[in-house]
Order: sequence, then C-alpha cells, then structure tokens
Amino acid sequence: MLWRRKSFWLALSAFWLLLVLLGVFPLRLAVSPGPLPGRSQGWPRWLDAAFLQSFSQSEANSEDVAQLPQVSRGSSCTWGACFDTSKCRGKVLKIFVHSPDGPISEAQRRILDSLEGSRYSALSPADACLLLFLPSQDRRGACGPLPPNWNGGRNHLVLSLYPAPCTRLGQAMVAEASPSSDIFRPGFDIALPYLPEAHPLRGGAPGKLQQHSPQPGATLLAVAEEKGRWRITSTHASACLWDRHCEQDPGPQQTYPGETLPNATFCLIPGHRSATSCFLQALQAGCIPVLLSPRWELPFSEVIDWTKAAIIADERLPLQVLAALREMLPSRVLALRQQTQFLWTAYFSSVEKVIHTTLEIIQDRIWGASCHPSLMWNSPPGALLTLPTFSTSLQDFPFYHLQLGSGPGSSFSALIWVGASGESLLKLIQEVAGSRHCAQILILWNSEKPPPDRWPETAVPLTVIEGHRKVSNRFFPYSNISTNVILSLDAQSTLSTSEVDFAFVVWQSFPERMVGFLSGSHFWDEAQGGWGYRTGMTNEFSMVLTTAAFYHRYYHTLFTHSLPKALRTIADETPTCVDVLMNFLVATVTKLPPIKVPYGRQHPEAVPMDSVDPRPVPEPQPLDQDCINRLAAGFGHMPLVSSQVRLDPVLFKDPVSVQRKKYRSLEKP
Repeated sequence: MLWRRKSFWLALSAFWLLLVLLGVFPLRLAVSPGPLPGRSQGWPRWLDAAFLQSFSQSEANSEDVAQLPQVSRGSSCTWGACFDTSKCRGKVLKIFVHSPDGPISEAQRRILDSLEGSRYSALSPADACLLLFLPSQDRRGACGPLPPNWNGGRNHLVLSLYPAPCTRLGQAMVAEASPSSDIFRPGFDIALPYLPEAHPLRGGAPGKLQQHSPQPGATLLAVAEEKGRWRITSTHASACLWDRHCEQDPGPQQTYPGETLPNATFCLIPGHRSATSCFLQALQAGCIPVLLSPRWELPFSEVIDWTKAAIIADERLPLQVLAALREMLPSRVLALRQQTQFLWTAYFSSVEKVIHTTLEIIQDRIWGASCHPSLMWNSPPGALLTLPTFSTSLQDFPFYHLQLGSGPGSSFSALIWVGASGESLLKLIQEVAGSRHCAQILILWNSEKPPPDRWPETAVPLTVIEGHRKVSNRFFPYSNISTNVILSLDAQSTLSTSEVDFAFVVWQSFPERMVGFLSGSHFWDEAQGGWGYRTGMTNEFSMVLTTAAFYHRYYHTLFTHSLPKALRTIADETPTCVDVLMNFLVATVTKLPPIKVPYGRQHPEAVPMDSVDPRPVPEPQPLDQDCINRLAAGFGHMPLVSSQVRLDPVLFKDPVSVQRKKYRSLEKP
C-alpha cells in the first residue's frame, strides 16, 4: 500500500515537472497578469475609437491603465516631490536662465532670444522659482558641468530643442524633442516637437490648408520616408503602403523631396523617432497625421487633445487602417484638418511659441486645474493668448460665448483720451451718455493743465483718471472699468448717439473683434521694399482707428501684460503708431479683419494722442511707415487681414420713408 502511494506521488511529480518544462502550467508566474507600466498591451491604440470599435481598448484594460502611476518606472520624481511651488510668489512663474558653459550653440541662442523681454523672465535666481539649464557637450561628447545652485536638479528645467544625451539629470524636469515613451514621465516632463534647423524664431509661416487641398472625393495618402521625403498614393491602394516586404503592387505613387509639404488628406508617419521631423510638416500642410504605433511622446500631450487633430493606429493592421480612412465622413475630415491648422499656428509655428507653451504648461501646474481649461488649450485663440491673470472663467473672455451659449454684455464703458478740454469734448460726453447702452464714462486726462472742476451732468457716472502722458497707458487695464466692453474715444471724436448705439449692437455679434468708424489699410510698397499704411476713405481696409472703436476690455490686459515692452515703447515714441499696434494685437489673436460701420458726417482725422492741437494730422510721415515695419519685425509676420465689408443698418440710405428706419440720424448731413 505504501509502495502504491509513493508511486502515485512520484508519477504526479513527474507530470508536473513535465508541464513546467513545456511552459504550460506556470505561465502566471513567468508573465505579469496585468500590463507592465509603460509597456504597450499589443492592441491598436486608436485615438478616435469610433473608427475601429472592435480594436479599441477593452474596459478591463482601460481600468488597468487608469491605475498606472503617473511616473515611469525607475524614477521617483513627481511634480509634488521634485518641485517647490512655494518659491513662486503669487503663483506667478518666473524663470532665470543659467549662462551656458562654453560657446553658445545656435539652438541655445534661439531659446535665449525667445525669452528676452518676455513676461516669464527674472533678473536673478532669487527672483525666480524655475531655473532653466541648457545642456551642452564638449568636443569629446562628454556632458558639460552642472550650473551653480543646482540643488540636485530641484526646481530646474533641462531644455533641449533636439534629442540630447545630457538631459536626464537628477530631480530636474526635462523638456526635449520627441522623447521616448519608455523614459518620459507624464505630469513631470514635457514633450517638445522636433523642430527643423531653419524654424523661424517668431511669427512663423501660416498653415497651408488653402494651398494644399486635394480634390473632393480624392482621399490621398502621403507616406513619410527617410530624409523627410513623402510618397503620395491613395487609400484604395493595397496594404503595402508601409510594408516593403510584401509582394503586392502598392499602386500609383509620386515622391516629393523633404522640403516640399505633402498635398494630401492623410499623412502616414512611422512610429520610430527618426520620423518625428515629419510630424510638424503634416500639421503645417493641413494633412491629418496617422501615427503608426508611435514609440515617442506626442508634443505637449499633457494639454493638447490630439484626438481632435491626429489618429494613432497599429502598424500591424494595415487593412483596418485603410478601411477606416476610406469610410471617414467628410465633416470629420474637415474638422481634423482645421484643428491641425489651429495647433500649428497657436503652438508650433515658431521657436518662441514652442518655448512659451512649455513655460505656460508649468504655469498651469503652479496654478492648478483652474488655470487653463481644456477648451482654452484646444480651441482658438489658444492658451498663450488667454491670460489667467485676467480671469479663470471662460465667460469673461470674448472668444467662447458661442460654445457656452452666453452673451458678451449689454452695456459699455466709454474711455475718452483727453489732451485738452473744449466744446467738442463736452458735446461728445453728452452724445455718448445719451446711449441706452452706456454704463459709465471715464475721462483719461493727459494734459498739463488741471481738469475742469465741473463736468456736464449725465445720467451715467463720470470719472476722471489722471494719465501718465504715455500713449500706451490708454490701453492699461484700469480697475475703474466695470464692463466687458470699451468704447475708445478721443476728445476730438465726433459721434452721435445713434452711431454709438448701432456700433455697439454690431459689436455684440462680433465680441472678439474691433468695431470702428474710421479705417486704415496696409500695403506692400515695392519701391521701398517694406510695408506701408494709409488712412482715409477707401473700399479696402485692415485697421480701425482707436479714436472711435468698440472692443473687449481683455485686449487692455493683453496689450499691457503680453506685448513685449519694446513694442509698447515704439508706440510711445510714435503716437500715431498706437492704432497700428492695437490692430496688430487683435488681428494676431483673431486672425480676422476688424468691422467697419457707417457714420453720418465727415469726421476729422485722428490726431496724435499727446497733442493739444485739434487740427487734422497731415499724411503719415516716413517715420510712421517705419513704425509698421518695426512692428511687423517684432511680431515676426504681418498679422493684419484686409476686408471690404461694411455693416449698415437695415434700409440704410434706401429710398423709403425715414419713419421706417431705426437709426435715422445716421443719414443726416
């Protein structure tokens, strides 16, 4: 009996050992039951799961992913552990750049130039809560020395526009181009785009969606190849688009050199890091990026919702990928292509925008979740142009009323710049105060003489503000302004109550734009080889004079806190240039022209805002022409947009009875 028991257990042990050798029984011991942190589960990771529901992540896998730590394995640094936010006074990000050791490279010089004069810069390390370190290498390829006050990398940002071996240093955050997904630490590191060497410092070229638009119904593919080349084909070709080993005919193709942007609807980009340089080309061209199992982190993935502009697919499923692209609705294609243009213009078109976006992400971390909602990052005009110092509520900005279903406001504040008192000022106050939409009148007094003791009696409050004799102070965000809408006026402006009422109603339909009465236009002067501008009554215009214009008060905050000081100094030195600067700012934000409305009588031309002479200003002098070129150089491009549209009231100048017209005084001589 004992012998039988021993034989049974011996046979059972031998059978178990055989299973072990065959690798059948102990699989649960050799392989983790769940996905390892940072590892792909082998399923296609579609950002737009609606295209391929059967291949999207299952619910069980999604729960596992949600429980993964926010820092990759092998690193103990998180935002709370390795960054001391208490050093940021008033929760405002200020940075100090360590001087690079040795000669400054071209990439480092461009970073320094993009930070010069910005609102992030600090003069000393004591005034900064973030220290910026630009890594370098010597001729032998060894990493350069660490800067002083390194403190193990705490409160440091190591920034490199290109992949570099000397970036993973201590407790420092890392911002580098196209980091590998295996080493990237979400919520701590920042992924940058891979920029070409000739990428512009400021401004940048606009998107090319209008120039690159295939014929309707011809859904074309561009496949990224080595050295930035593109191969053009069709979604009806075989599945050999990125599989060079298949024997099928890939169909008709056409190859373009690397400097030529792809003229296609979809751009297939391989997942290896060497193809990351093609990503920005696709964005600029308005070509929807289809990323095939990318092994690098998408740029600014912490804040940008790439599901609205790109598709991530598994390179092992070519047939399903092509089928999904063929079946995509035209409306969806258009929405994705439009989003590529917005993202390119807002965050990627220049080195300055890339650097400022990086710092704005860190500023958001300091402020917390209430700083920039996802809607601000992923819809025009973008987070760089929506300052949290103005407000953290979407309703306070002029850009989101359509999405929120809210109104821009039912009253305005009149801000009148006064160089000298006179009869025209008193009459202007009475006309403006007679508007049913006027909430208050603010007199910005900029004369050497003291203001009068008595002002006309009005039905709305009248407040006098002492100016500082600078033209740029006209656009300071005064706390006395109680409404979202500002009517900017000059003491010599001549407006009637009906003109004010109609212009305000027009502005309510276009709250993000300027609505004005007097206009100007810019033009390219071939003889001088530069830009010029003129004012007067022309059919085409691109500016409205701020001596009589409606706009949102948020532009005062942008003018004061976002524009570089050098640009405001140009306006102070050339008073007639302030109109151009304000129009540059609004056009940069909206990418749209201003709105022009009619006026009933001939108005005098604008006068310099520091002048006490009410006589009309002569034609712009050469210095004025130089002003617009200096501003264009400061912005990095010409933002003004021309228009030939003027909005008139219903029945305006129609041969009908005036009793049927709402704004009758507009047509009086």
